[in-house]
Amino acid sequence: MDTSLLICDYSNHYKPFTQDLKSGLQHYLFRLQTEGSCRVFTGGQEYILNGGDLLLLRPGDDYHLVVEEPLRKGRLSSADYYLFCQGSWIDLWWDRKVRPTVSRVGSDDNLIGLWRSLMLEKRRGSMEGNDELKDVLLRSLCLSIDRAIAENVQTDRKGMATLKIKRFIEEHAMATFKLEEAAAYGGLSLSRAVRLFKEHYGKTMIQYAIEIRLNAAVEQIKYGELKLEQIAEACGFASYSYFHRVFRARFGISPYLYRSRQSLAGLKLERD
Repeated sequence: MDTSLLICDYSNHYKPFTQDLKSGLQHYLFRLQTEGSCRVFTGGQEYILNGGDLLLLRPGDDYHLVVEEPLRKGRLSSADYYLFCQGSWIDLWWDRKVRPTVSRVGSDDNLIGLWRSLMLEKRRGSMEGNDELKDVLLRSLCLSIDRAIAENVQTDRKGMATLKIKRFIEEHAMATFKLEEAAAYGGLSLSRAVRLFKEHYGKTMIQYAIEIRLNAAVEQIKYGELKLEQIAEACGFASYSYFHRVFRARFGISPYLYRSRQSLAGLKLERD
């Protein structure tokens, strides 16, 4: 494999904790702060990590972690996901672009989901032949880190809130959801969420949800065998008539004609 996952786990601290690797790391270190806070010293600088902050260090970097006493007894002081890894693919990925030592990525469900999957596969060991799966998951995590960093370049509260709403829509677009639910997920009132989302992304929340649904519907029409009415329902449209209307507005033809043309194109390709 081109990657190797050495350690992958989750830690939480209720008492003061320190870790000192001033002699330099031997492997890459990824650390996502999820709760509480800590201090990290590396490269002659001090970083305060709070929930949603991602730390990326490479081999040779010095690393000193300090978790302070909780403000109140029995309270969690710090919690994080972390991993150590190495490999030629990781080397290439690291050298592909310059990334901040600490990035604000927020509560990224995709990153946390990949991290948890890696933890599970690591705990299973290599008895089940899962090295290839760990390799794929680790690469996916690295690429998702790049996307999360790019999405979170704007780190003010408004930008973070609208990004959370965007992710909510992406996750729930294929089902019926209320705009109030999306706004609440971003910690905003509905009116403020509607306005800020349009300002940030140039489209309304409904328009973005329809865009996701239509893209999914096109894939179903091209490669699936469901009836058009079933596709409309599976992709989150309240009725076929509504699906027909927005599909025609987007592509200039009806779903039925679109499927017919795709079928003809497929037959022509087979004959050729």
